[in-house]
Amino acid sequence: MSLAQFLLTALIAYLIGSFSSGIFVSALKGRDIRKEGSKSSGATNVTRVLGPSYGLVTFLGDFLKSALALGAGYVIAGLNGALAASVFTVIGHNWPIYYQFQGGKGIVCSVAVVLLICPAEAGIAGAATILIIWLTRYVSVGSLSFLALSALLLIIRRGMVPYGWWSLILLALGLFQHRSNIARLLNGTENKFSLKRKSSGESIKQL
Repeated sequence: MSLAQFLLTALIAYLIGSFSSGIFVSALKGRDIRKEGSKSSGATNVTRVLGPSYGLVTFLGDFLKSALALGAGYVIAGLNGALAASVFTVIGHNWPIYYQFQGGKGIVCSVAVVLLICPAEAGIAGAATILIIWLTRYVSVGSLSFLALSALLLIIRRGMVPYGWWSLILLALGLFQHRSNIARLLNGTENKFSLKRKSSGESIKQL
């Protein structure tokens, strides 16, 4: 992949990733999801604040934009372009240029790109993640578990270059965005997940 291809891929993926399904959906309700709940624009916070149906729409929107950006990267520069595009999609989602760089935590985007590029490893990590969330009811634990498990599987099965380093970058982005969740898990104040919609007056400090 040439420098020009990399820069073009990064720009397109970042701009696509910067579109926030959560902010768009909440705006249709006359609300700003970044001012409610955990202040995250991700599907989990949308689910808590607006309900499961809006959370599902947000999830699908973020998944589709990740697929679109990844496909654009692949057209531009093949596999390396797809890998680069996936990273910059997550960066765009986390720090969107359209919304004052205040976005989500990148988990749905990360899950989408790992699933599309490495479906076997994503499937194994995803099954374990669902079990972890079901047992603990901590979405943050499940989210980070997916990133960690998929990285471990990719390193073991496919090696460090390019998949291992790629998955570790996604893990690093996820850990950084979940630093407040990690702190709350350590001090025992992290809230557990429920599909029941919270009232706007309640404080939600989850994903």
